[in-house]
Amino acid sequence: MKLQINPFISAEKIQSRLNELGKELTEKFKDQHVVAICVLKGSFMFYSDLIRKIDTDISCEFFGVSSYHGTSSSGEVKVTLDLTHPVENKHVLLVEDIVDTGLTMNYLKNSILSRKPASLTTVALLEKPDALKVPCKLDHVGFKISNEFVVGYGLDYEGYYRNLPFIGQVQNFQ
Repeated sequence: MKLQINPFISAEKIQSRLNELGKELTEKFKDQHVVAICVLKGSFMFYSDLIRKIDTDISCEFFGVSSYHGTSSSGEVKVTLDLTHPVENKHVLLVEDIVDTGLTMNYLKNSILSRKPASLTTVALLEKPDALKVPCKLDHVGFKISNEFVVGYGLDYEGYYRNLPFIGQVQNFQ
């Protein structure tokens, strides 16, 4: 299947925003050890670029969840990979690709908080405020976008288009 994808957020704009987020998070976590959790699969590109911009001691963890069917959220979160190390009494940075309904992020936050971290900071590359089904507070957001389906820079459609260096707006589903 070939989709028509129009560039929406350029690779340069993403990298510029990553620099800003990296500075904000470096300041926040100055002289602290941080456990950065990548929410798989969509966050892997954002995560790898972001943690290289944060100047502090970081260990990496991965949390796999799935809640999408095609182009919309199912509303049900399925854990596909759990953390391999405890986060109790640690400063946690939870890195997500996109927050639309808020259901997955709230599930992730509750799951991490139940493990008693010293602190939990959330960062999402994209937020769709108009798509929220439940209130969901984020500490840091790369870009707020309208409620449209996007791919690229880790975000996919049926497993494809993650490798695009930019975020693109899908124009058609044929």
